Amino acid sequence: MKPETRAAHSASALERATAFPYEQGELGAFSYQRAGYPGGIEAERVLGSLDGGHSLLFPSGSGATTAVVLALLQPGDTVALPRGAYYGTGVTLRMLERWGVRAVEFDQTGPAPGGVALVWLEAPANPFLTFPDLAAHAEAAHAAGVRLLVDATASTPVLLRPLEHGADLVLHSATKYLAGHSDALLGAVTCRDEADRDRLLAFRSASGIVAAPDPAWLLLRGLKTLHLRVRRQSETALELARRLQAHPAVSTVRYPGLGDPVAARYLESGFGGLLSFDVADGDAARTVETSLRLIVNQTSLGGVESSLESRHRWEGDRVPAGLLRLSVGVEDVDDLWADLLGALARA
Repeated sequence: MKPETRAAHSASALERATAFPYEQGELGAFSYQRAGYPGGIEAERVLGSLDGGHSLLFPSGSGATTAVVLALLQPGDTVALPRGAYYGTGVTLRMLERWGVRAVEFDQTGPAPGGVALVWLEAPANPFLTFPDLAAHAEAAHAAGVRLLVDATASTPVLLRPLEHGADLVLHSATKYLAGHSDALLGAVTCRDEADRDRLLAFRSASGIVAAPDPAWLLLRGLKTLHLRVRRQSETALELARRLQAHPAVSTVRYPGLGDPVAARYLESGFGGLLSFDVADGDAARTVETSLRLIVNQTSLGGVESSLESRHRWEGDRVPAGLLRLSVGVEDVDDLWADLLGALARA
């Protein structure tokens, strides 16, 4: 055979077994990538074992949100969404109102409203870091015959496994801590029941809301060091939160490790790497952002590098103008504190 023919047919036996849809006229195990592929299935297996359920990958956290709503809810259904929850979740749900699904906000530190089809919690919430009583919400939701979903992006399975506390669904923006290196765009949903997982899988396969193989591989890489990273980030975040509390330029610090009794009941080995704090006003927040030398000014979070940003820029009056969200990385705590001290002094 000529070189171009050999090159075109150079697939290994493994590639032929997994990437070629037909073998001798019969469908192979992986007939179409929308239905699944080896790397994605392996990443789902590992994440499912950590969460204690059946996991599926999606191209982003917002893609996972969309899939849950369209696959598991009906037109006319209402979602109870925490007030001050991740801004992107509210944006996605408002976009889906045209399909007849609406959202109502509530304080997740108290009971959810009645008459809803899905109770949506964040543990903890981003950027206000409130923490819900998962068992109480699960009991109330199941008594009403509705599902309970917990967005555990900020806690990860290292600190919290919501299915063990009664949740039906766990959602992750795997872009953040799970992948962990600020180089993957990915979402995931872990289901208690296989029936929910099958409905989501059928929707994913038909709709094409599918994670690509490269981010799935990056997730597998990230999960290998997840426990090491999250525990280090939690330790550093707690120390920084305590130091920020004592700083005269900081009026408010929000972090579950600063005496939240509900969070202390559920978070097993740390309180996570995410916190927020308030400076005087929007001008001071902008000065802090632009004065940092080590901490990255960016809107994503959960990476090995620390990052900080003003949430007022995105969310408007939903948050105070001086609120800054800090995602703590794996750097030395004193190096991070020196950077924060310099920026706060300039503000």
